[in-house]
Amino acid sequence: MHHNPERPGPPPSADEGVVLYEKRDRIAYVTINRPDARNAVSPEVHRLMIAAWADFAEDDSVDVAILTGAGDAFCAGADLKEYIPPIIRDSDATDIRAIAELGLNGFTRGMHRIYKPIVGAINGWALAGGLETALACDIRIASERAMFGSFEARRGFHHGDGGIVRLVNTCGTGIALEMLLTAEPIDAQRALQCNLLSKVVPHERLMEEAETVARQILRNSQRAVRSAKQTILDTVGKTLDEQLRNEAWNAYSCADPDETMALLGRFYQKTDAGRAGEHETGL
Repeated sequence: MHHNPERPGPPPSADEGVVLYEKRDRIAYVTINRPDARNAVSPEVHRLMIAAWADFAEDDSVDVAILTGAGDAFCAGADLKEYIPPIIRDSDATDIRAIAELGLNGFTRGMHRIYKPIVGAINGWALAGGLETALACDIRIASERAMFGSFEARRGFHHGDGGIVRLVNTCGTGIALEMLLTAEPIDAQRALQCNLLSKVVPHERLMEEAETVARQILRNSQRAVRSAKQTILDTVGKTLDEQLRNEAWNAYSCADPDETMALLGRFYQKTDAGRAGEHETGL
């Protein structure tokens, strides 16, 4: 599959919208498609992202998603003209309750319990709510051009859709305090050093690398993969005893007996891939 190096991501669908949603070979491709607005999240983007994640969660034909942006940016956050002013100026307690139930783009809060993995292919700026959107992905692969920033303090507010929580959990309080209080961005290499990213790759190879990660996930037991994601989400913020009990319960209850015994059979027969000393497993 060939991609325009200036626009990493799946090819646009025939019906161009502000969110592109495609499915191929067990992978769902979600692309924010407002390149002229640096993929800022308008109310329509927010609504369509929620619909895409709802479909991804329920469709048994797809097991992994790749999220990226069209053009030069991943996502510049909530649209400062269309999305933010009505919340700041006109919202009441009922509106705030609705926002608290379902965060920006849906899966930052409220839909974060989708246990299928989501890979972020960060092709450019991930700013403000765009950083929150990147952080809501499970694995982040970034182009060398990617930049990450929390600029909200320059606008009179701060992260409210998981940005602070996930920065602290992923990078620690020091990085979170630096990014939030200075409102200065960091580049891809610094983000890699901060554990915000798994890998930084040449821009033209971004989707290829994201698809490789997706296929590495797809070759595994999806019951095990989803239980592992659930266990990690359930571990955050718990006491040590709760963490250990939760891990044990999920681990020893997640296996499908037929699938696991078949996989173990290959191990016994020495026909399985991924053995010690021969760890490479084909995709």
